[in-house]
Amino acid sequence: MTLCAIALCSSTPARADADLARKRLCMGCHDVSAKRVGPPFKDIAARYVGQADAPQRLAQGIREGSAKVWGPVPMPANPKVTPDEARRLAAWVLSMR
Repeated sequence: MTLCAIALCSSTPARADADLARKRLCMGCHDVSAKRVGPPFKDIAARYVGQADAPQRLAQGIREGSAKVWGPVPMPANPKVTPDEARRLAAWVLSMR
C-alpha cells in the first residue's frame, strides 16, 4: 500500500464524520475551533476529557438537546439524527482533544 493510500484510509473516518456533521446541520451552530451559536467542538472535547460517560452523554445531548450546559442558549433536539449517527458524531467531537 502506498503512503498516499494509507493517508486516504486513515483520514476517511474523520472526513466522513465531518460530512455527517454538515449533513445533520451541526455546522449551522458549531465550528471545529471557533465559537458560533454553540461552543466549538474543540472546547466540547476539552471539557469532557477523562469522563468515561462523555460519549453517551454527548450522543444523548445531540439527539435530545440540552439546556444551561454552555450558557443561556439551549441546544435543540435533533431527532433526525439516528442513535448510531449520534454516537459517531460524539466520538468525532471527542477526538478533537
